Amino acid sequence: MRIDLNCDMGESFGTYRIGGDDAKMLELVTSANVACGFHAGDPRIIDHTVGLAAKAGVAVGAHPSHHDLRGFGRRSIQVAPDEIEADVVYQVGAVAAFAAAHGVPLVHVKPHGALYNQAVNDASLSSALAKGVARVSRDLIFVGLATSATMRAAAEAEGLRFAGEAFADRVYNPDGTLQSRAIAGSVITDPDLAARQAVSIGADKSVTAHDGSRVALEAETLCLHGDNPTALDNARRVREALERNGVEVRSLLS
Repeated sequence: MRIDLNCDMGESFGTYRIGGDDAKMLELVTSANVACGFHAGDPRIIDHTVGLAAKAGVAVGAHPSHHDLRGFGRRSIQVAPDEIEADVVYQVGAVAAFAAAHGVPLVHVKPHGALYNQAVNDASLSSALAKGVARVSRDLIFVGLATSATMRAAAEAEGLRFAGEAFADRVYNPDGTLQSRAIAGSVITDPDLAARQAVSIGADKSVTAHDGSRVALEAETLCLHGDNPTALDNARRVREALERNGVEVRSLLS
């Protein structure tokens, strides 16, 4: 049993600080999803974050979003597919340039926030995302919700490897989607609960939804959110619990 442990990071902007200590988080995860400037991040922060990941030996990925800095990329926006495709090329290309400058490959692309959630059941949007990724490089791994047949099919149609993602710190709906952040308690801040959910996903290939039902899923990568108030504690407990239960933590390329 093995799983990648990824974290969204580089999510500050200018003088505004969001999230915890990326350097410490990079000691615990195996992949970094770097904000590309549309929901968070700026050139200096992207450069710094990619540099930290490179030094830590953590796989670098791009984390593109809707053009929604004010809403942190978490507001659903209706955008034409060709615009989404171009936005993805623009954002992924920026992180790829910084990765090359630091002498490391760009490994994966994971959409952020509302863009990710809208694509789960939207074939047109998923296709636009996959086309944008493929235009940068078909060597990139497309990361999407493990239970989304739509995202998986879009990646495969463009000749991309798809890596199904699950979440240690988010509450699930019975259909395998994520419960809306608008509902209280949808973000898991209890490190012990996050660890139990991670082990359930990594070892048992399933997760318990908010109604108590079990949802089967096959995940290659497990997400922890860097802006979670207990992000570092969650990451420590999750990694310890996974390894204690025989789940090897390593990147998507290793």
